[in-house]
Amino acid sequence: MRFFILAVGNKMPDWIQAGYDEYAKRMPREMPVNLIEIKPEKRNTGKQTEQLLSVECQRIRTALPPHCYIVALDERGDQWSTVKFSETIIEWANDGIDVVFVIGSADGLHDDIKRTARATIALSKLTLPHGLVRVLLAEQLYRAVSIIKKHPYHRV
Repeated sequence: MRFFILAVGNKMPDWIQAGYDEYAKRMPREMPVNLIEIKPEKRNTGKQTEQLLSVECQRIRTALPPHCYIVALDERGDQWSTVKFSETIIEWANDGIDVVFVIGSADGLHDDIKRTARATIALSKLTLPHGLVRVLLAEQLYRAVSIIKKHPYHRV
């Protein structure tokens, strides 16, 4: 089983990359997490939000790994506990599914991506910087896998 974090946004600050890298390297070999960065559409071109999201939607579709279970991250998505997340990962692993988590741009995700997704989750009701979301998601993946493996990282 593999995890992918497909994130609209590149040229992140060093601390974001360092945070992501820290949790990605902790993942077990049988459950690696890979980051795929998508170039965001420039916001100063006079295009409407729908046009921007449409261009990013095409970039996302092009970059999606084949045959993956798509999970969209959206502030209006379901909020899972870490234990629920770990239980869901067990289900995905039992089904032999690779999973891609899609993080949108500052304007979110195009509705077509949300409709294509088999799940939509929110890490928080708070609005979070998109770079930070990839770090938080990588940490939660590591934490959920730690629960599965009965590693002491997660304390109840």
